[in-house]
Amino acid sequence: MTAALAGFVFLGLFSPGPNVILLTASGARFGFRATVPHILGVALGVGITAGVTGLGVGALLLARPGLTLVLKIAACAWILWMARALWLSDPVTRDARARPFTLLEAVLFQWVNPKVWAVALAATAFVAELAPGAKAVTLALTFSVLNLGVCLFWTSAGALLARLLADPLRWRLFMRGMAVALAAFSVLVFL
Repeated sequence: MTAALAGFVFLGLFSPGPNVILLTASGARFGFRATVPHILGVALGVGITAGVTGLGVGALLLARPGLTLVLKIAACAWILWMARALWLSDPVTRDARARPFTLLEAVLFQWVNPKVWAVALAATAFVAELAPGAKAVTLALTFSVLNLGVCLFWTSAGALLARLLADPLRWRLFMRGMAVALAAFSVLVFL
């Protein structure tokens, strides 16, 4: 892993996007410990997505606009569904069905997460000289390792915010702010 690749991937994953918003909100809603499967799923899923991008799946997506459109529509729908859940979350009644993402849900979300695909596609330029297998392994490990730290940070930040969100009005304002930010990413999918 080169310093340039690591810096690019870190900044790309650390900046706000669907994973950052969802992990921060989950840390605030459910606590750090309950969010651990979500954290691990994001780190694993991002690594898988970056790895297959290194194998050429990213190039295939760029070459097949129809397939790209299907992924964009799926991403938009899933992101809006999650934003709706955050918007409707209630600090008083605390819906018994509400729970953090499972490991599998977090892994699967990465397949339609437009930010992860964009960062992974751009990161392939840093490993262009490598053979496809080496490129895939380098990208997968770089993304997973760095993103684990990013996920731990944002989930911890959310868990720390939970104390400030004890007031129902603050809770609603925070969750609705997270919902609006997440919904904004559904629009960015098509840009």
